[in-house]
Amino acid sequence: MTKSDFNLLVHQLSRKLYGHAFRILANTVEAEDAVQEVFIKLWNMGSKLEGYNSIEALSITMTKNYCIDQLRKRKRTILEVSNNQEYKNVSPSPAEQLESREDNQIIFEIIEQMPAAQRQIVTLREIEGLTYEEISAKTGQNVNALRVAISRARKLIKDEFNKYHYEHKGIGKPSRKVL
Repeated sequence: MTKSDFNLLVHQLSRKLYGHAFRILANTVEAEDAVQEVFIKLWNMGSKLEGYNSIEALSITMTKNYCIDQLRKRKRTILEVSNNQEYKNVSPSPAEQLESREDNQIIFEIIEQMPAAQRQIVTLREIEGLTYEEISAKTGQNVNALRVAISRARKLIKDEFNKYHYEHKGIGKPSRKVL
């Protein structure tokens, strides 16, 4: 794709992509940033774009996925801030600290027992905090396939964690929430 072709594409799609981004993010600056990021990704794709039937459909999907990732990052940040404020205001008791360490150890053991490929993507996403795009670049897997695989891995971790608590500690029903 030539620079003039790309400029034409930007001119044709920028309003539409901005509209989609703004509907998801509800923030002007973030929507503009999202559109800019999508165009950067499209430009970096170069000649690969010729393999797509509809660059417009691809760009809309990329915009939607980028915006969803931004919402997830925003949600994580809010949770981290609220968690930090809670810990500053109320220190956990030694028993709560021990329980938390035990729960973390159980989760890490569950992750260690996963198949290598599944363990790798869970570690990259949940522990290292990489985006789906970054994981895709490292592993060579499709972003949508990664989303599905991570969702399944989370369910497996949750089910195994709940099973452990039900069998070993007799705590509640096997439906204890985690993750």
